[in-house]
Amino acid sequence: MAQKSGATSRTLLQRLRDTLAEDGDGQERLDHITVLVSESMEAQVCSVYLRPDRQTLELCATEGLNKSAVHQTRLRVGEGLVGRVAKQAAPINTENAPQTKGFQYMPETGEELYSSFLGVPIQRLGEVLGVLVVQNKDMRKYDDDEVYALEVVAMVIAEMKELGAFTGEGEAMTAPHQRAHLFKGGAAQEGAARGVVLLHNPKIVITNPVADDPEIEKKHLREAIDQLRLNVNDLLNASQSAGKEQQEVMEAYRMFANSRGWVSRLEANIDSGLSAAVAVEKEQSATRARMSRVPDPYLRERLHDLDDLSNRLLRLLTGQGRAASDKVPDNAILVASNIGPAELLEYGKNIKGLVLENGSVGSHATIIARAWAIPMVIHADNITREALNGDEILVDGDQGVVHLRADDTVVAAFKDKIAMLAKAQQKYAAIRTEPAVTLDGVRVGMQMNAGLMADLPSLISSGAEGVGLFRTELQFLLRNSMPKRSDLAELYARVFEAADGKPVNFRTLDIGSDKVLPYLQPEDEPNPAMGWRAIRVGLDKKGVMSMQLQAFMRAANGRPLRVMFPFVAQFDEFRAAKAMLDKVLENEKRLGHIVPSEIKVGAMLETPSLAFAPDQFFEMCDFISIGGNDLKQFFYAADRENERVRRRYDTLNVSFLTFIEQIAARCDLFETPVSFCGEDAGRPIEALCFVAMGLRNLSMRPASIGPVKHMLRKTNLEEARDVINEARASGQQSVRGAVVKWLNDR
Repeated sequence: MAQKSGATSRTLLQRLRDTLAEDGDGQERLDHITVLVSESMEAQVCSVYLRPDRQTLELCATEGLNKSAVHQTRLRVGEGLVGRVAKQAAPINTENAPQTKGFQYMPETGEELYSSFLGVPIQRLGEVLGVLVVQNKDMRKYDDDEVYALEVVAMVIAEMKELGAFTGEGEAMTAPHQRAHLFKGGAAQEGAARGVVLLHNPKIVITNPVADDPEIEKKHLREAIDQLRLNVNDLLNASQSAGKEQQEVMEAYRMFANSRGWVSRLEANIDSGLSAAVAVEKEQSATRARMSRVPDPYLRERLHDLDDLSNRLLRLLTGQGRAASDKVPDNAILVASNIGPAELLEYGKNIKGLVLENGSVGSHATIIARAWAIPMVIHADNITREALNGDEILVDGDQGVVHLRADDTVVAAFKDKIAMLAKAQQKYAAIRTEPAVTLDGVRVGMQMNAGLMADLPSLISSGAEGVGLFRTELQFLLRNSMPKRSDLAELYARVFEAADGKPVNFRTLDIGSDKVLPYLQPEDEPNPAMGWRAIRVGLDKKGVMSMQLQAFMRAANGRPLRVMFPFVAQFDEFRAAKAMLDKVLENEKRLGHIVPSEIKVGAMLETPSLAFAPDQFFEMCDFISIGGNDLKQFFYAADRENERVRRRYDTLNVSFLTFIEQIAARCDLFETPVSFCGEDAGRPIEALCFVAMGLRNLSMRPASIGPVKHMLRKTNLEEARDVINEARASGQQSVRGAVVKWLNDR
């Protein structure tokens, strides 16, 4: 059957290639295709529907239906049989269309005469661009050869549409990658940037989708697959020193790379008339369509492996893709579906912004973006499909908005915004060395958050008085195996040296939730944010935490050391962790190592329960850092990764501010220093309210220190507290409105 279907589609494609080579505009080409397909398949109707946007299908060409319906008939994705093909990314083949579930009659087309229906998706790399349909008056079901032949034609149409071969009057036929687009996503990091698109995974451009000689194409395919297998074997050998799970992943890769079924399907696609690269894309599109329909996470992961292999094979066949040595443009805005911390760090601090289709506000890519002080937008749906390398792009991290190829009016307004931000930064630089003292004499400690050596120069440039939080998990996440104690000690020693005597709070390993180590067996948890993470992992994996504590002590080399434990929910956890630290300290002394001159041990208060711990906790704890991001999500029972709920709950809600006030008062009672650490500390209005509630230390990203310090230095704290108390007494849910009005009135 493969030979027969290949011959059928190859003949059709050869005629199609001649049609595409003829002079004429895009509409003429599409019209010729519908005539050619209807003749070749002995169909009375052939129609092409293309998508002007993600929700709509537009009839763009037809042979057999009423011509007046072209560019007039529109369907929603999922509406009618055509809409169902697009939604399911799978063919629908029926001998009695009017009686088939989902059928919808469009009277302007005149299709009531036709019974049989075959529709296949026009798709590229899993993205459905439209639907190709054939119909007949007779009740008949199209055979497998005909379905396959139509799928092959649809694949070529998809490639040619990507190249701009079908431009014309309809909205769906506007030239690709030229229109202005607005993407509304989620704000992950504030700021604004203007630059050019740098795609993390650049598009593969295939200029000749039809094979001139199938045997030559199969030879190219076999050579590329041989190289792919060698590459996978190299990866497998490199993983021998890694954990068992990583080896299993690479074994799965090798299994797929050597799969005869996979290779046979690719060769059958070439026999049908496709070039080797499009043959791979056709199989990859089918894989991605299956991925979207598979509920089983294990099977979905295996399909993802096959998809990744297809990407590697495509790059070998075409020689396209970004090499590690490629220079990053000076004004690059990195655009990706998603990206890990190691991949992001490879680009360096040269990028001016980051836009992701997926991502989360708590991911380590977001943490790095904050450390680099570059604007970041997440959940910018479909941007990798629309953007091309070099396109002008505007990123508004304050609003979570991205403008691609914006018009002159938008660009001018954006330039004004960037100029205002730059002017404000100059104003903040002037007070860099000044203390954060309010008009009524209250001094507030200003510290910075860090996690990379590259962050440490900001200690001087930002005016930070120390590092309120040094995240240590990034060094674990960036490796394929557990780091050595000596490597960690060397890194932490460099942190001490860069801090030059300023205090650094080293947070022990905070993994779990969205931070999974590739060499540590992940737990399948229904709610990982409330699961086995942070201190819970440390107390169960005592060897890992002891090793890290030893590294801290050896890095200190006689200097004072500050260590804090993350996600402590009850006193016993802190007591057990401190006992482990004391045991490590005694062992270091016994071994004759130089120990820190003093050790201060603190805890992250990220769960409401710890605020109500016994008095002994506050007496034993040397300092407390309120982890605002986690505390807020648990206080409100609102997942901070869930865009539908996280923005419903205001940081300046009366209940949350009152809770912060209670924590500050209890810490004051026991003379336990307390600070607020997190993105809210870096927002001037929120920071002002925290200080009004009794907090006297804040830790934030370096770029936020200037704006927050500026706000505090021009504010009378007693007046601010009066405004907050008045708003609380009036029964308002949030004090934000009252505080903003008071600030504006001043």
